[in-house]
Amino acid sequence: MTHTPDSHALATATNHLPDADRRLFRQFGRGPASTPPYRLIHRPIEEHAAARPDAVAAEHLGETLTYGELDRHAERLAAVLTGCGVGAGDTVGVFLRRSLPMLVGLLGTLKAGAAYVPQDVGVAPAAQLRHVMRTARTKVVLTVSDFAGLVPVPEGTILVNVDEVMSGALPPSPAYPLRNSPGGRRPAVPDDPCYVLFTSGTTGTPNGVVVTHRNVCNIVLTEPGSLGIRPGLRVAQLLNIAFDMASWEILGCLAHGATLLVRGRDIAATAERADVLIATPTVLSRIDPARCARVRTVAVAGEPCPVPLADAWAGTATFYNCCGPTETTIVNTMHRHTPGTGLTIGRPTPNNTVYVLDDRLRPLPIGEIGEMWAGGDCVSAGYLDYPSLNAERYAPDPFIGGGRMMFRTRDLGRWTPEGELEHLGRTDDQVKVRGFRVELDSVSAVLESVPGCRQAVTLQRDGHSLVSFVTPADVDTDAARRAVAAALPYYCTPAEVHALDALPVTARGKTDKALLRRLATAAPVAALTPAVTQGAVS
Repeated sequence: MTHTPDSHALATATNHLPDADRRLFRQFGRGPASTPPYRLIHRPIEEHAAARPDAVAAEHLGETLTYGELDRHAERLAAVLTGCGVGAGDTVGVFLRRSLPMLVGLLGTLKAGAAYVPQDVGVAPAAQLRHVMRTARTKVVLTVSDFAGLVPVPEGTILVNVDEVMSGALPPSPAYPLRNSPGGRRPAVPDDPCYVLFTSGTTGTPNGVVVTHRNVCNIVLTEPGSLGIRPGLRVAQLLNIAFDMASWEILGCLAHGATLLVRGRDIAATAERADVLIATPTVLSRIDPARCARVRTVAVAGEPCPVPLADAWAGTATFYNCCGPTETTIVNTMHRHTPGTGLTIGRPTPNNTVYVLDDRLRPLPIGEIGEMWAGGDCVSAGYLDYPSLNAERYAPDPFIGGGRMMFRTRDLGRWTPEGELEHLGRTDDQVKVRGFRVELDSVSAVLESVPGCRQAVTLQRDGHSLVSFVTPADVDTDAARRAVAAALPYYCTPAEVHALDALPVTARGKTDKALLRRLATAAPVAALTPAVTQGAVS
């Protein structure tokens, strides 16, 4: 659904700006209008299954699943779910690891009209699984026989093993055929939940974000979010299923009829066989572009991308630097990068808007730094059972009007004269050093300009000094400190710069800043074991 701004509301909200800035605010901040070809994300998958049933939908550890097989298994699972009383508006836990049954679980849930709630059962602790089930009010949890013992199923929740459904060992209930659901349940509609993703919980208890079919179709089924995916191409599935970018990999691939390469333990081996990569910069930094001759499109998001990494991949493939929190549906800005040019996060994606606002929610003149708010069809339906946080992060959109909402990203940014957004860190990454405000990402960006540096992260230690980590281990740390001293005010220079083989990684593929902070304060960095510095992506 495209959005038509309320001209009166827009004029009122921007009347403090000079005429030129008011015009550019409208021009830069609004993505193009585009109508997604489908309103429910599983419909194109079903159409590919009907048109090309023998085409390979997915590969994993030497096994394949055709579109016809995927659809049949998912229909069978949807019938089981319907027999359990699941319907539109309900949630189903998908507590699995990367596998072919994982895909059947996702599609079967959508076919039943419900929203899937993904968790990596091999990584998430039992306490987190209990929190997710309780908060999302899951009626059914899907897993496989090998992991059933890891799921702490509460009373009243049904556990279904997807592998048993696929093998025919668990027949659907004949009382509730899929196409005639019980109790007169209505079919899913675009504003129904598609999935519920729980934030990582690094700053507290994980929060469930409700993302609708309209949200997902808007990014996955329009350009450039479709990433040129089409039948015959291969898309790597590298990321943790609980991370929203994994939905881009999975649904983006299957909705366009391509083949999903579901990885095992070897990330690089899967990437080298793919045509399309979607990753965090930390994950991408562990893949050698010289070994990925097939790759034609790369998209990164989730954390700031080092310029050298962007340049390396943009030299051989179409490279998109993207930005957007879970609450704005995977990404809501994208920039196609050219080596040697400025790296930005681009412009709003179709049917979306981005506003750079001051602390009174007023638009800032072009070029001034402010907090980015996101509007349009990307804005998710909010947090589960958290009205106070909803009130803090979601607000009525005064620039579109019509009851639409906008989301506070907590990202700092500004518009370039060409209408591109520069990402300048997060409001919670601004720290005070000797009374001066420092943006940690700006320090890391200078470090990444040092010859040989692939990636950098800067943290505040003990509330008063900065410490930075760079990769790889042969980076000249003295030269790195001198580069910061030459480029930024004296109080931005880190007290220490440590070079590691690789930065530790969270289960979601981002740099593990919490671990680095603990290591920097608790032990000499030189004593870190290779296993710790190498990290792992589950």
